[in-house]
Amino acid sequence: MSDLKGIDSHFAFGENWASYAALIARLQIEEAKKGLLRLVPAQDLAGKSFLDIGCGSGLHSLAALELGAQLVLAIDLDPNSVATARSVLSKNAARSNWTVQTRSVFDLDPAEGAFDVVYSWGVLHHTGDMWEAVRKASAMVAPGGLLVIALYRRTSLDRLWSIEKRFYASAPEPIQRLLRCCYVAAFRAALMLAGRNFRNYVANYKSSRGMDFHHDVHDWLGGYPYEAALAGEVESALTALGFKPERVNARPKSVGLFGSGCDEYVYRASLSAPVAQMQARSVEFGTR
Repeated sequence: MSDLKGIDSHFAFGENWASYAALIARLQIEEAKKGLLRLVPAQDLAGKSFLDIGCGSGLHSLAALELGAQLVLAIDLDPNSVATARSVLSKNAARSNWTVQTRSVFDLDPAEGAFDVVYSWGVLHHTGDMWEAVRKASAMVAPGGLLVIALYRRTSLDRLWSIEKRFYASAPEPIQRLLRCCYVAAFRAALMLAGRNFRNYVANYKSSRGMDFHHDVHDWLGGYPYEAALAGEVESALTALGFKPERVNARPKSVGLFGSGCDEYVYRASLSAPVAQMQARSVEFGTR
């Protein structure tokens, strides 16, 4: 799977995040803060160090800073995401202690410092080697700290979706637009059959961590590489690494007709875990 780890094999997530960032206003920031607090208690953020793996637009790094994080390191493999995150943080948190780097999760080294909270929402399943990415992320958590990740839930149609995503990611924009229209039309019809209003669904979508429906559709259809997991698999992997679950928002395997949602996992590292050579808050990360 090593050929899938490089950016050349990945969907252009950064372009999508750059487009989404134009929508970021106080409403989106507040929703992102609510979403973060739903997973991480305020006392685990205030005065703490925060590593954002796959930072995308930088919105959730900003949320962590506004909730009192003392230091934030945001990384992303995509240079467009890095540029967008720097712009968002420069605009909204210029005086805070943050750094954004173009970096892969596979290049993280715990010898550089451990973090009180390591956060990666909807990212590790796109890295090309999800379980190795989970191990790399978990190694950056300080003793007693939190690992907060969201991974796609396994579905019966995973193989089909993987083929679709690979095609979409390399397709020209008119083909992508056509596929988005087909997906949205089918989704609208499904909501109607269920007695739900599509327009209301889209209007209220921003309450989902401050995200935007149409950008998320593009992200879902093009999100390649693609892997998925079930809660039992995640628990086995993380408990073997010395973590204990604090809160898990997960559902059983589904058919996945319209795709898969992300299950959320918050696990705490053992206090007896090996201490990294330097704590993150004492590390100089260089230029922003």
